[in-house]
Amino acid sequence: MADASSKPNVLICGGLNTYSRALAAYLVPLEGEPLVSHLRIVDKYSVTPATTYLGAEFPQVLAKPQVDYKQANLTVPSIVQSIFDPPEGQQPYDFCFDCTGEVRHDRTEMILINTTCNIARMLGVEAAKRKVKAYVRVTLPFYETTTKGSHDEKDDPKPEGTIGIWWHETLRMLAAINDLNLVILRAGFVYGPYIEFGDITSAITVGSVYGYLKKPMKSVWSPGKNPTNTLHSEDLAGAAWASAQWMASLGRKEADILAGESIAFHNEKSKVSEVEGMPPHDKKLVAPLFNLVDDSNSTLLSVGQTVTSFFGTTFDFFNLGERTLYKFMDDAVEDINEHHVGGWTQMIQSSNPPIPNTPLSAYMDKYALEKHVVAFNNTKIKEVMGFKLKRPQFNHDVIREIVDKWKEEGSWPIL
Repeated sequence: MADASSKPNVLICGGLNTYSRALAAYLVPLEGEPLVSHLRIVDKYSVTPATTYLGAEFPQVLAKPQVDYKQANLTVPSIVQSIFDPPEGQQPYDFCFDCTGEVRHDRTEMILINTTCNIARMLGVEAAKRKVKAYVRVTLPFYETTTKGSHDEKDDPKPEGTIGIWWHETLRMLAAINDLNLVILRAGFVYGPYIEFGDITSAITVGSVYGYLKKPMKSVWSPGKNPTNTLHSEDLAGAAWASAQWMASLGRKEADILAGESIAFHNEKSKVSEVEGMPPHDKKLVAPLFNLVDDSNSTLLSVGQTVTSFFGTTFDFFNLGERTLYKFMDDAVEDINEHHVGGWTQMIQSSNPPIPNTPLSAYMDKYALEKHVVAFNNTKIKEVMGFKLKRPQFNHDVIREIVDKWKEEGSWPIL
């Protein structure tokens, strides 16, 4: 058994509503040896009582002696400084995993700047000051990528919408911090056990409704290439851990030589003087950047077919006339959802045993119904870090595991 003091002390910031629970469970597993000596998780949510969905296993992770949870408002500078102070008797934090950032698309620019850019910048500045050996930023796929082929890290996809612009700007801000041992992971569409957030979870939930109704699930988008690259949460966690170890062994200077990419400006030049900590538009910024997707080469069609075939139905497309109509009518969103939501409610009500509440919803908002193309090449992280995917394929087995765990905790209807 490894000496606990030789293992790193780790800080995870934000992401309780997305992927940090999966990362915590990877670092301090329910069975087997923890990878860390001490783990602190910080987010705005309360965990007792829970003010966000936690899943059945995460409270057990929190009960482990190595784990410390702090509910904190990371928009406050003094709080950001205080979370880097380890508990008495513990060494300073070696690694910081930054899973912060606003994920709702209906937020204003001001909220996005405050809760995405400012938080990450303050964390990065403090991490550099504390000489943290690795700072891993997980960035979500808010980019418009090509429908043909896939982007490697040298490519510069355009950020998608206001949310994409400020998530991308966060990378520039972090890259500009001197002596920050930064690694950026640009993830695809993440799914996995207890992950109720995101497009793939939504597809699984809605697919189950069409299976129940014995109707084909239809898309308003044509059956073109439409890449929808996926990633299992266990591989997100594994890659984050591998990235931290890789960076700690090298330091930023060497890491930039091996894996540095230029982080281009995608914003209004006037914002530079308005937003604190925003680097000049013409400043050349470089940071180690890795795409992180599985080997499925998932597309809208393949995800649709995998999900619907699991639930015993088919994936289809509306005809051209219907597609044109649906794309331009806001009413169509409600029209489409009527089927999903009604069917899901029926399933919940018919479940035996009954389901008092579930974090899952079959409702798809306008954003979820729009076309989002994510096409990333994952060669670099394998070659540079030697990273190996544990869940390389999006298939029936991974869907079964997810659904079974939800059934077990009483979040998924048993019919």
